[in-house]
Amino acid sequence: MPYVDGFVTPVKKDKIEAYRAHAELAGGIWREHGALEFHECIADDVQPGKVTSFPQAVQLQEDEVVFFSWIVYNSRAERDAINDKVMNDPRLADMMDPANFPFDGKRMFWGGFESFVSL
Repeated sequence: MPYVDGFVTPVKKDKIEAYRAHAELAGGIWREHGALEFHECIADDVQPGKVTSFPQAVQLQEDEVVFFSWIVYNSRAERDAINDKVMNDPRLADMMDPANFPFDGKRMFWGGFESFVSL
């Protein structure tokens, strides 16, 4: 079963189109280097919870929206190799500088996940 990297990111509403451009460039490069799928999804129905939630997890501000994103790979080993290529791809050098992020990278979180059930 595939391996997945997941991301949750707060993005200012006035930066959504900049984030789209950022994601389209990065996603194309991830796919070029071997990722099977690249998805960026904007929150449409995410409510604050009693204990935690997507908005609470990123300390969402009134002028922001949450993005939930994932990248699919054949395996963790392939993910590690692909991510190494992506991180060293010169087309992303400027984009990897936190000063150029169209989001608050300090409140973004991510992780790698081994598939458990896939139907």
